[in-house]
Amino acid sequence: MKIQFNRFFTRSLLTAVLAGVAGVAAATTTVEVYKSPTCGCCAKWVDHMRDNGFTVNIHDTGNDETRAEAGILPELGSCHTAMIDGYAIEGHVPASDVKQLLKERPRAVGLSAPGMPHGSPGMETGRVDTYNVLLIRKPGDKRSAAEIYNRYGPDKPQPAEKASESNTTQSILKLK
Repeated sequence: MKIQFNRFFTRSLLTAVLAGVAGVAAATTTVEVYKSPTCGCCAKWVDHMRDNGFTVNIHDTGNDETRAEAGILPELGSCHTAMIDGYAIEGHVPASDVKQLLKERPRAVGLSAPGMPHGSPGMETGRVDTYNVLLIRKPGDKRSAAEIYNRYGPDKPQPAEKASESNTTQSILKLK
């Protein structure tokens, strides 16, 4: 009995330590951000990422070339593109979604918050719009082919409403 308890305790402790290391690794991953040197909202998004534990390197070269190389169409574009651990992050995607992406590791190009939605990280203008963060599954996915990864804003359904709605209001990866 004592041997079984020791094995259980050792495995539990090892699992907890490995989970903690994985969480720290995601939060300390370096983000390469490509943006315009004059974009204030991009700088605020960089601050948001740093505030959430990411190391950020800034490249003030614009983002059109990086977006195209990642396989993100202009219709899913925004004012900055970030590259992190093999994924592209387009626009004002919340750090929590980036951390979730790095934890889940789906086969995908990355995430996009198309345009510059008011109320998203870096776009705190006093106005808050409802917006979607999209998962881009393969290079060249159009907006209609990308999947909703998360939804934000005042029109986001409350938890009680989610059960009756389609699965497009939750992370698609949690539903599988």
